[in-house]
Amino acid sequence: MTYARLKKLIERGAYEKEDMLNKLDVFLMANRITEEQYQELVGMMG
Repeated sequence: MTYARLKKLIERGAYEKEDMLNKLDVFLMANRITEEQYQELVGMMG
């Protein structure tokens, strides 16, 4: 669920990069997303 929502936000460009990176770090540490999902989402941001 978290992954899908984050992916939609990133695809729409509805984020600030530094803020989104911080959120992704927190979600990764809290085991809300996997390492693979984290890498994919960071890669999508360029």
